[in-house]
Order: sequence, then structure tokens, then C-alpha cells
Amino acid sequence: MGHTDLRDWIAQVEELRDLAAIHGADRDLEIGIITEIVMRRHGPALLFDRIPGYPAGYRIVANALGGPRRLAFTLGLPVGSDTRELLRLWREKKRALRPVPPRVVTDGPVLEHVSRGDEVDLLKFPAPLWHEHDGGRYIGTGSVDITRDPDEGWVNLGCYRVMVHDRAHLGFYISPGKQGRIHRDKWLARGGAMPVAMSFGHDPLIFLAGSLELPWGLSEYDWVGGIRGRPVEVIEGPVTGLPIPADAEVAIEGFVEPAHTLPEGPFGEWTGYYASARREEPVVTVAALYHRDDPILLGSPPTKPPSELAYYRAFLRAAAIEDELAASGVPDVAGVWCHEVGGSRLFSVVAIRQRYTGHAKQAAVVASQCHAGAYLGRFVVVVDDDIDVMDLEDVMWAICTRCDPERDIDILRRCWSGPLDPIIPPGQRGFNSRAIIDATRPWEWRDEFPRVAESSPERRREVLQKWGHLLPL
Repeated sequence: MGHTDLRDWIAQVEELRDLAAIHGADRDLEIGIITEIVMRRHGPALLFDRIPGYPAGYRIVANALGGPRRLAFTLGLPVGSDTRELLRLWREKKRALRPVPPRVVTDGPVLEHVSRGDEVDLLKFPAPLWHEHDGGRYIGTGSVDITRDPDEGWVNLGCYRVMVHDRAHLGFYISPGKQGRIHRDKWLARGGAMPVAMSFGHDPLIFLAGSLELPWGLSEYDWVGGIRGRPVEVIEGPVTGLPIPADAEVAIEGFVEPAHTLPEGPFGEWTGYYASARREEPVVTVAALYHRDDPILLGSPPTKPPSELAYYRAFLRAAAIEDELAASGVPDVAGVWCHEVGGSRLFSVVAIRQRYTGHAKQAAVVASQCHAGAYLGRFVVVVDDDIDVMDLEDVMWAICTRCDPERDIDILRRCWSGPLDPIIPPGQRGFNSRAIIDATRPWEWRDEFPRVAESSPERRREVLQKWGHLLPL
């Protein structure tokens, strides 16, 4: 891997000419609106500095993973490859990954400033009001919550939103079914306090890992170590014993008491809506605060797609679903893409080379219910291998011409959803339905299906070799 921590990542992305520095943007709305505009244009990473009301050097990085060059660099893949090639290279790298456990160290940059008890002050950091109607300022959008399973002992890093209540209290929301939520529910069911640590600025690869659907029991630290090819250095938190990145920019340790809740939200989420209302959620009482000189927050605010979150998760989720299809025994999968328009979850496409009756239905059901695809999905479309899964127009053409709605659309009911689902009425959230759409040529008469009125790729290449220099491509 070519970088060591967030600061090194910033320096090298700047060398790639993929970073824009913004000086003087206001914490309330200006930073959020600038980030929203740049993300929708698939623009560069943003480094906000000289934020009014805060010391120069108290910075925010946003849109870190919102482009192919930065995503490739973060994952240790060749910068300059297009998305299709990156997807192929990423699947190869992921298949060869061997987890590397973290290395415990006794000191690190995160300990440059230590506050405890009444000295803790979370308000010193420029946590933005990311969206105009948010119910508070969120210090945690590119963050990770660090928890330990009280029964099994393994450590999870999850990316869940974190709101600042006051100097020493944080609100955090975790959707039902997520690994961090399961940890939290286990701890609180015991009736005692849950220890938790949080990191708010770190190598974007750690944030990326925290937002993935990794297998139960595999710590994100081990996964990041495998991607890097070297262990993540961590300190054991003096208060909780939880491992904290030694080079984190800002981190906390604290406890969650079962009966301590405060109103959290609303917050603009990845579906593009304020789909979850303001409600009582658990609170972290911060016992210790750590930060580096001139600390940097990592922000990744979800917005109406397309967004940074939709882009990098579309890439990673597509690779994960393709691997899970293969592991489930679905053969001849030619491609998978989880479209940004659906926030990488709501509209997924699988291309297959049909081999037998029911092949398309099998691929659709597995893709809709496998670990990487099960949470809050909506539509899964299966197409033939002549359709470009990344081209939304090509996919919709296949739906319009190869799908008979009465026969080829099935509904799966009572699937895994959550409070962020905007189409489910309040009070009924938790389940949703899925449409699985067979947009392949009908197996029974596929050889008689009308020929596509388009030149063959081979003939097209021949013509382009001769005439391409004269065509306005």
C-alpha cells in the first residue's frame, strides 16, 4: 500500500491532482452543500481548512472515495484503470486476501492530546451540519464505532452515524441487524454499560472496511491488515481496553448505559430522504478524548444519489455479490453492478450466460438475499451476458424488451429492511418486499428470440480501425 495514515493519504492524493482545498467555508451548511455539489459531479476529494470559529489546522476531509483514482489508490490498485478493470483487479486481490491481525503498540500520534473527565470537549471540533434539516451536527459520518462481542470476544468496526449532543455526550444510530447493533443489543441485554471506542479521522481504508458487509467474526482490523499487507497499529484504550488506531486523528472512549437515551436525528440518509425521524437513541458518555495536533475529521455524508457513498459501495458491493453468487454455486455469472441511482442497494443487476432452466431465477434470489445484498434492497434484475450491467440504458432496454411483467417479475415478501426505508410507513419498518426481474431471453425459446439489430463487436472494431479517426467520438 502506498500510504500510511490520513495525512499521508492526503499528501499523495494531492500529488495525483485529485484534491481541492477549500478555505473559509462555514461549518453550518456551506461545508455540507459544497460537498454535496462536488460529490454529484464526481469531483475531487475536498480538504476544508480555516473554518470560521475554529483554529487553522482543524480540518475536514470529504468525498475521499468518490472517484475511481482515489478508490484505486486507497485499495492499492493501479491508478488510471477504468471501473470495469478495477472491479476485475479488486476481485482478484480480494480472493487472495489473508487477514493480518493488528499490532498493539504503546504509543501513537493519537495520544498527542489526552482529555479525561471534565476536560473532555467534543465541541472544539468543527462537526458540520451536513444537511439543512439535520437535527444536529454529526462528527461521525466517515467514522468507525469500535465494539467487542461480549460473548465471543472479537472486535467489530462499523460505520454508523454519530451526533454531538454536548461536550461529553454522543448519540449514535445503528440499523437493526448490523453487526455493531447486535453487539450493542447483547451488551445492553446484560443490564450493564457497554464499552465503546470511536475514531473520527483515519486512513480512508479503515472507514471503507467499516462500511462493508464482512463475515461475522472477522474484524475489520484484520481485513485492512490483509489489504495493506501489514498489520494496523493500535493502542489498547486505557479506559475500555478496546483497540484504537494509533495514528487516528480524533478518537474517544466511553460507555453506553442501558437507560440513557436522548433524541437523535433526523439525518439525511443514503436513500436521499430524511427517512428516519428524530427519536430516542442510546448515548455514549465520553470518558476520554484523544487527538493529534491540528486534527482532521473524515466526513462522508450520505446524500441523494449519486454520492461518494453510492459510488464506492456500488463498486465494493458488486464485487461482494459476485463472489457470493459463485460461492453459492451459481455458474457463469458474467457481471454484477449495484447502481449508484439506488444508493448501491436498491437496484442491482446480474448478467449471466444461461445454462439451464431456472438459472436466471436462481441468480436473482441469491443476489437479493446473500449477505452483501440482503439489507434494504428493492430491485434485482438478471440480464443476458450481451447486456452491459453498468449501462443503465442497456439494462432498461433489456427490461423493456425481454421481460414480460406477468411472467417474469416475482415479489419476495418480508425481507430485511430497516428504519431508513422511505416507502415503508412509519411504525411498519423492518420488513420490505423485493422485485426480482428476469430480463433474459426466455429459456424455452431463446434460440428463436429476435436477433438484436446491432452490428457485432468484431465488425464494429474493424470499421473503427479504418474510420475511427474521422468519427466524432
